[in-house]
Amino acid sequence: MHVDEWLQAIPSVWVCVLVGLVIGIESLGIPLPGEIVLVSSALLAAKGVVDPLWVGICASAGAVVGDSIGYAIGRRGGKPMFDRLGRRFPKHFGPEHIGRAQRYFHRYGMWTVFFGRFIALLRILAGPLAGALHMPYWRFLIANVLGGVAWAGGTTAVVYYLGIAAERWLRGFSWVGLVVALLFGAATTLIVKRRAARMAAEEEEETRERPSSGEPGEPVGAG
Repeated sequence: MHVDEWLQAIPSVWVCVLVGLVIGIESLGIPLPGEIVLVSSALLAAKGVVDPLWVGICASAGAVVGDSIGYAIGRRGGKPMFDRLGRRFPKHFGPEHIGRAQRYFHRYGMWTVFFGRFIALLRILAGPLAGALHMPYWRFLIANVLGGVAWAGGTTAVVYYLGIAAERWLRGFSWVGLVVALLFGAATTLIVKRRAARMAAEEEEETRERPSSGEPGEPVGAG
């Protein structure tokens, strides 16, 4: 059963609660499909199953609260906590992942927390790693609230209106139009993936030329 089918099987109020809960737990540093649940719920909102406003509110609250708790956990646990997580979850908390996230923090400061909401790896690591790196909490809180609301509310709104537009569009056009749309979407996805791969390669090349010497536990500036 797909996520959207499973969500349709539960009462609408619990859909919103579930969205906030999953996103909140993910923000603690536990790998969960928060973005998938959010997108699926927004699509259900486009079908009239749930209220899009409450989906956005619950998702935003889960993101902000979860990241804040993750910050507290990271500040208390520090580097030893990431070492233990790396051994238990090497695909998400391995030295390469932690090192890359740490370089983002030292380079961009609080912008890493804001834009980290839109990147799968940083969405999991942003809160705990900001705490472990002793980023001032007031800087973290500002970036956390703005990033959480922008990501959760923005994603809900975009998917909701796209879902409504797609239903109207599909009712008015033939299957040929659908094929064209799918091809356009596939081409766009390919371009985005190539750009992301190129940016990652540039980041790795820059890291090799100028390796970072920071360790979790060192203060992070505003960026």
